[in-house]
Amino acid sequence: MTNSRSRKLTGASVLALAVLAGPTATAALADAPAPAVQKALDDLVSKDKFPAALAAVQDGDGNTTDYVAGVADLKTKTEVPADGYVRIGSNTKTFTSVTLLQLVGEGKVKLDGPVETYLPGLLRGKGVDGRRITVRQVLQHTSGLPEYTDFLAEGALPYQHSYFQPRDLLDIALKKKAQFPPGDKWVYTNTNYLVAGLIIEKVTKRPAIEEITKRTIERIGLKETYFPNVGDQRVRTPHAKGYHRDDPKKPMTDVTVFEPSQAWTAGQMISTPSDLNRFFTALLDGKLLKPKQLKQMRTTIKVPELGPGGQYGLGLSGVTLTCGGTAWGHGGAIPGYYTTNAATEDGRAAAIAVTHLPTTLPARANVEKALDTALCTKS
Repeated sequence: MTNSRSRKLTGASVLALAVLAGPTATAALADAPAPAVQKALDDLVSKDKFPAALAAVQDGDGNTTDYVAGVADLKTKTEVPADGYVRIGSNTKTFTSVTLLQLVGEGKVKLDGPVETYLPGLLRGKGVDGRRITVRQVLQHTSGLPEYTDFLAEGALPYQHSYFQPRDLLDIALKKKAQFPPGDKWVYTNTNYLVAGLIIEKVTKRPAIEEITKRTIERIGLKETYFPNVGDQRVRTPHAKGYHRDDPKKPMTDVTVFEPSQAWTAGQMISTPSDLNRFFTALLDGKLLKPKQLKQMRTTIKVPELGPGGQYGLGLSGVTLTCGGTAWGHGGAIPGYYTTNAATEDGRAAAIAVTHLPTTLPARANVEKALDTALCTKS
């Protein structure tokens, strides 16, 4: 099922400038939707058994087409809402990184300064020393900090409604030894972005949720993106329900109502596919960071694990598209929802969301292939 709408805005950006100025985009018919994208979503449901799949695909002129497949509720079989709300998991990291890099641009944080400067005495443990870890290494996943989410290895369902303070999560991590000396290699670690959130709070003397909202979400007028506040376990409507199972042999459990504090500034946010496209387009357009900080964010190291041409900067990843060029985004996973998304230099963007975490590598690869299809198929 597809739905086409237009977001043709004047100026260099198809998304941010007009939103900042306040006008509403006029409705117009977009080109016919691409059958290849719809087929990719249909296959995710029929072959990979995701309950639902959603996509928003933006072309270089700012036209957006929405796609859906599957059902929003496995019991009632209700229709999947186009461009519905989803938990965006680790896409939150990009919002956190942008907010921290804004503080770098304001001279309040030194990118290559030690974390110790901002969080004195906090990072101490077996091979962990905040005096040897820089802010850049935290944002780049080269700090060597141990991973706090390992406590979820046996399953997420027992913690579906468990609330965690960020410092509680950090304490879990620091009970383990460092993964490697700072700067030695790249290992994706959620603990890094807990630390990034704590730096934001220490420097601004305000909650990270508030700073990310004010500095990044509201700055470019994102209307459907938000950081759930303390105690908010629900997803705004309309949405397709999110499902999870710790044991692949057992039935899926509805985890739409879920305590996201276990992810905090590493993965707590909620958005829609089209709002994710707006965010990443605005970021590449230079609407969120000064040129120097955007350049730093896009200064990458090679990470083959991310796919062909995979590279990671400061909360921003890049992959090579089959049709040529590099797409920039992040993606995220949290019980109930998995998203993959990216934008290109010429204003194209796409976000794919499914309502269950991939349980096999082929299923995950097929979600990533759907993103490539969305970015490479012309309407």
